[in-house]
Amino acid sequence: MNGASTNPDAHVFACAAAQVKKGLEVTKRLGGENFVFWGGREGYHTLLNSDVRRELDHVAAFFRMVIAYKEKIGFTGQLLIEPKPKEPSKHQYDYDAQTVVSFLKTYGLEDHFKLNIEPNHTTLAGHCYEHDIVMSSAYGMLGSIDSNTGSPDLGWDTDQFPMDIKNCTMVMKTVLEQKGLAPGGLNFDCKVRRESSDLKDMFIAHIGAMDSFARGLRNAAKLVSEKHLSSLVSTRYSSFDSGLGAKVEQGVATLEDCEDYVRENGEPALISGQQEHCEAILNHYV
Repeated sequence: MNGASTNPDAHVFACAAAQVKKGLEVTKRLGGENFVFWGGREGYHTLLNSDVRRELDHVAAFFRMVIAYKEKIGFTGQLLIEPKPKEPSKHQYDYDAQTVVSFLKTYGLEDHFKLNIEPNHTTLAGHCYEHDIVMSSAYGMLGSIDSNTGSPDLGWDTDQFPMDIKNCTMVMKTVLEQKGLAPGGLNFDCKVRRESSDLKDMFIAHIGAMDSFARGLRNAAKLVSEKHLSSLVSTRYSSFDSGLGAKVEQGVATLEDCEDYVRENGEPALISGQQEHCEAILNHYV
């Protein structure tokens, strides 16, 4: 009720740890290649009775135990954390991809975990469908994808089958750019709608969603190979390829360097972000 590794009761913490121990053993015996942690109750309902720093320290201690036992039994699968901002808790500590990556780096766990992203959770956090996939991939932390979608106008997790071709294209674009997902993949943690009561609806849902990602993959492959969008992005950041910009990226620029640059070059020009152009390019491939 009050979380597992974040529970204020050490007895509950121990029960959760024992269950994970057994889960790791079974996963190894079955030849599993991934092990996902979904912290649905690792958060709080009110700050009045919560020691947030202590709880997060406990989560880190829990994960260190997991790493130690994983290595002890010789389980070589990938450990994954699945972010979700809320529901059932009011606030969950694994709010989104950036939050989880920051947590892992803060506690020195980043070499042992990657992220399993469910885009339905991403939209619950107020982001666009592909946001967490892009963010985790940018830091080399995208390990697998629960390929769900939902209704962005609702405040809860509806676990619908992904049928939006544009969303699927953007997801597969990221997967291609990071050279695949292995040993992770696309997992349909979904269910048909309550009103979809025919047996064939289950087949149509799975086939339709997989077809959507297949079409998205074809779209993304062409989008990436023809480089119209990537070249526009490269041009947008080209001022960091040389001069002061390059020094900034190399970590050798100073505030004095920036001041001298502005004195010499005056006010910066207004440069268009060309958002509509980018959207039109994407539409061309979808």
